[in-house]
Amino acid sequence: MPETMAPGLTREYLEQKVGEALREDAADRDVTTAAVVPPDLWAEAELLARADGVVAGLAVAEEVFRQVDAATAFEALTADGARVVDGAVLARARGPLGSLLRAERTALNFLQQLSGVATATRRHVDAAMGRCAVLDTRKTVPGLRALQRLAVRAGGGVSHRFDLAEAVLVKDNHVAAAGGTAAAVRRARSAGLPVEVEVESLGQLDVALAEGADAVLLDNMTPAAVAEAVRRTAGRAVLEVSGGVTLSTIGAYAATGVDRISIGALTHSAPALDVSMEVIRTWRR
Repeated sequence: MPETMAPGLTREYLEQKVGEALREDAADRDVTTAAVVPPDLWAEAELLARADGVVAGLAVAEEVFRQVDAATAFEALTADGARVVDGAVLARARGPLGSLLRAERTALNFLQQLSGVATATRRHVDAAMGRCAVLDTRKTVPGLRALQRLAVRAGGGVSHRFDLAEAVLVKDNHVAAAGGTAAAVRRARSAGLPVEVEVESLGQLDVALAEGADAVLLDNMTPAAVAEAVRRTAGRAVLEVSGGVTLSTIGAYAATGVDRISIGALTHSAPALDVSMEVIRTWRR
């Protein structure tokens, strides 16, 4: 894995998150494996997709096996971002059977969750038909943002601001605190960064444009209202749709000519992609 594959995603971060997950599972104190599996029994196992989807998290799974036992060999047979079908072999792991079993659940947990995010993202990207960018949001699992955003990119999506320090986004509560859209945009300029402001009506859009907002987030608007917003804006600002967009409605929003659509469900509600580990042979060493 490159040292910085994504904001916040470094080798140190990856090792830390995998270590936390292994400690959570007490992988070094697996009483069942210690009691049942002979220490000299080695095995080869396959990680299999049990549903159609998009893969993400192979490097994370590899790190799990590495941390459990450096003697384990891991071979990815596909790549993050690849579409796979039910029954596809994603990777093989080879080493002491006890080590494979101690690593199994943690590796699968990461691979299933991240592949689920990648799969959900790809479905939304496909439904948008290339008409606009599909973005994630900060509605991520605490502590796993960098990994989830890696999965979003594997699915063809784009990441929004990584954290609160990276970009200015004036939301409805900021607008209320400032006393209105115009005042909020003017105050936000003091951050020295491009300003994006959330609006809930076409009237608020007009105010934001008059104040020179660089980007406008159209919150919970209908496709018809978004189309009118695109007409009124005429390229003066980047337009983003957010709020309540689903797989069944994203096509209508994308067809309006909006620049991007952000969807929290990509990370907070994506179903896991079912992945299993099957031992295919064993031997004594």
